[in-house]
Amino acid sequence: MGEVPKTVVDFTGEAERYRHELRVHCYRMLGSFDEAEDLVQETLLKAWRARDTFEGRSSFRAWLYRIATNACLDVIGRRPAPAATGGMPAAEVPWLQPFPDELLDRAEPGAGPDAEVVARETIELAFLAAVQHLPGRQRAVLVLRDVLGWPAADAAALLGDTVPAVNSALHRARVTLRRHLPERRADWSGEPNARERAVVREFVEATESGDMPRLAAALREDATWTMPPQPEWHRGRDALMGFWAPFMAGPEAIGEWRVLETRANRQPAVANYVRRPGGACFEALALDVLRVEGDAIAEVITFPADRFALFGLPATL
Repeated sequence: MGEVPKTVVDFTGEAERYRHELRVHCYRMLGSFDEAEDLVQETLLKAWRARDTFEGRSSFRAWLYRIATNACLDVIGRRPAPAATGGMPAAEVPWLQPFPDELLDRAEPGAGPDAEVVARETIELAFLAAVQHLPGRQRAVLVLRDVLGWPAADAAALLGDTVPAVNSALHRARVTLRRHLPERRADWSGEPNARERAVVREFVEATESGDMPRLAAALREDATWTMPPQPEWHRGRDALMGFWAPFMAGPEAIGEWRVLETRANRQPAVANYVRRPGGACFEALALDVLRVEGDAIAEVITFPADRFALFGLPATL
């Protein structure tokens, strides 16, 4: 299996090969980009300090995954369980954060078509939010087996468990996950396509023009909206428009809107900017990650403007 490089230069070079995939792994486990970043750094530091204990019984990559997974399990063990909100996982996970597609592309290069489908389905925000409802070890087993495709024996070795125990945990995790994933998941858009782009363009133009009927037409009748870390959530086109309209149009509107398109978690996203009355520029307001089903938007998850820098978005326009 080889040995861990002992010099700082060699170790750093070898470990850096796995930094991006370890970040995605920690993100899938935790749902928080910031925590994933911290844990990757912690993983590499722990690995360097423990390099003399590596015995070559597994690959260097598997050894790093073991350290990273255990670090994630420590974080999960300190977190409160997600609060039930009546079937809205994103509203139940206040630590949920988006992951820019630009960084995902760097983290998952050269994968074939099947791998791309798996990567997309297991990085979407709905999947990430649902996974947070699993106990730590079940979550680790699900990610290792169903996401990364590790054999049961390898997952068991990483977790210090038996193969029957891993298989049992995987079965329970799958059952729980199905309860928390949204319905009609097979109808979601996959790779960006003309239909999805047209829906998003309608959403953008309606927002910028303050055209509330047009904005409503871009939403499914049963569309949902959540805004982590706030626990509140809204379901239904009429409910969403009733909440949004006063801020976006009419005499009480907070200002003039401009929108930039981007992508997060293999989903379309839009960055909202507002120029308030008397203001000289458009200021960053919020990032919306959209889920498109068919010809309409089925879900909007809104994140604060502190995410803009991560996406390479300007603070003002």
